[in-house]
Amino acid sequence: MVRSQEVALTIAGLAEAGGVGVETVRYYQRRGLLPEPDRAPGSVRRYDADAVRRLRFIRAAQGAGFTLDEIGELLSLDATEDRARAHALAERRMATLDAKIAELQEARAALARLARRCGGGGAGPCPIIEAFEPEDGGR
Repeated sequence: MVRSQEVALTIAGLAEAGGVGVETVRYYQRRGLLPEPDRAPGSVRRYDADAVRRLRFIRAAQGAGFTLDEIGELLSLDATEDRARAHALAERRMATLDAKIAELQEARAALARLARRCGGGGAGPCPIIEAFEPEDGGR
C-alpha cells in the first residue's frame, strides 16, 4: 500500500509555508483560529497539511478584508456548512469594500484637482499644502 506523504512541519515550517512569522501563528492559536497540535513529551509540535491550508485560508481571507473575528466565524461555519451565513458575511464585506473604494476614489479625485492647480503655476502657496493646513492657521 502506498501512503501519501504526510506533512509534519514545525511551527517555523508552518509559518514559512503560510508566509507569516512564528509569532503570527502563535497569535492565531491564541485567537482560536489555528489549533495547537499535541506534542509528545520531549518533542516539538508538528503541523499537518490541514494546518497549512487553514493558515493560508486565514491569510487569504484577511487579504479579502475580513476581520479575524469574521474569519473565526467563517471557520466555524465551515464545520456546520452554513452557507447562508457565510454568504451574508461575504455580502457584508463586499458592501464595506465598495464603500471604501468610493471613499478612496473621492479622495483621489480631490487630490487630482489639487495637483492640477499646483501644476498650473502661479504665485502664492502651493494648493496641496494649503489644503491640508488647519483653517485657524495652526493656532
